[in-house]
Amino acid sequence: MLEKKRNIHFVGIGGVGMSSLALVLATLGHRVTGCDISQSKYTQILEKKGITVYYEHSKKHLEKEKPEIVVYSSAVSLENVELVKAKEMGLWVIPRAQMLSQVMNLYPKSIVVAGSHGKTTTTSMIAEILIALKKNPTVIVGGIIKNINSHSVLGKSEFLVAEADESDGSFLCYNPFIEVITNIDREHLDFYADFSAVKKAFINFIKRCSAQGKVILCGDDQGVQDISKEIFGPFLFYGFLEKNLLRGKILEDKAYPLVEIYKEDKPLGKMKLGVPGTHNVLNALGALGVALELNLPIAKVLEVLENFKGVGRRLEFKGEWEGCYLLDDYAHHPKEVEETLSTLRKMYSDKKLLLVFQPHRYTRVKALWEDFLIVLKEPDILILTEIYPASEAPLPGISGRTLFENVNSLRSNKPTFFTKDLPNAVEILKKIVEPGQVIVTMGAGDIYKLHNLLKK
Repeated sequence: MLEKKRNIHFVGIGGVGMSSLALVLATLGHRVTGCDISQSKYTQILEKKGITVYYEHSKKHLEKEKPEIVVYSSAVSLENVELVKAKEMGLWVIPRAQMLSQVMNLYPKSIVVAGSHGKTTTTSMIAEILIALKKNPTVIVGGIIKNINSHSVLGKSEFLVAEADESDGSFLCYNPFIEVITNIDREHLDFYADFSAVKKAFINFIKRCSAQGKVILCGDDQGVQDISKEIFGPFLFYGFLEKNLLRGKILEDKAYPLVEIYKEDKPLGKMKLGVPGTHNVLNALGALGVALELNLPIAKVLEVLENFKGVGRRLEFKGEWEGCYLLDDYAHHPKEVEETLSTLRKMYSDKKLLLVFQPHRYTRVKALWEDFLIVLKEPDILILTEIYPASEAPLPGISGRTLFENVNSLRSNKPTFFTKDLPNAVEILKKIVEPGQVIVTMGAGDIYKLHNLLKK
């Protein structure tokens, strides 16, 4: 499909995954255009690179741009007017994952990270390691890597580093040289029938790894442990547990843990990351597994990891407001919220924690209702917004208001508020804020926009 330069149009180009792939294809010399319903920081990056972006969906775009291939986001309905028109015109109409697999075919050594949580950070760590050690990789990742200020890099070597989206099963399009699986959790149950189906998809993904490569898995994760009896191959397990081949031993259990790294019983060195949380230590161990497989100098790899500054929207410091620290995080699954709150408690043990949480997708809230109720009991102060629907229609009995009512009854008189929108959240914050608090926004929707509203 990419054996010659193509005219490619992206429907839903404004998302982080679509825009990073579009950038790489444009840099490879293909003519790229796209559309989305609104401007974003990612569409601004595309436009600065000379890529035409339309801010509506219309079949006129196809008539004008005359693409050969139309790529669509998983957030776009198959009834979208541009997709319908493209099919009528007899064009290639393919999902993002299929186009990414076509790009991967250009690189003999593709390194693909999958998992319910942590894949963007792990992918970014691997990318930084290969860039720093002059391996010149191509990179396609779902977030802005702070040290390189981009979510895509076009390299000139045999290496490609990318993250795989399991949300719709599309990661089964890939045939990686090396796979990293960070964890397997009860997630995307709008697509999968149940957790068993999620685990089965990961088993099938593992089977697609090259026989010349390696599968690197977090042996601490219960989901990985569940499938380990059904998978056989060249595996490397990592984590904190003694049974893992690649193991981290925490020497200082702080917000930024000091960790000693072992391969079997052999110490490889100590590491103290520049990003907080034991969950990030696990992400780093996954990246170290790749470095070991590629025979990279571990002392230099540890140095790169210690200088890793993180990814946008992952416990990102946003400044100060009314004497409070402002942070933003992408956490939208109860497990992610739990890990992030735990890390914040270690970072700011003497401060009150105020969480502004935006639930993401009706199906996720419904499937993980009890888990949300438990984790949202934790913050000192909670502001809960309406559910961000993404592409979903409302479900009966599932709403931000209903979730608030149930959470509020469990929070033992801790201050708890509901807001219908972000401007109203600003008004609530103005009334209740006290100097010295830590205010963190969480969610995969548009909750990050609250910070700009606060600073107006």
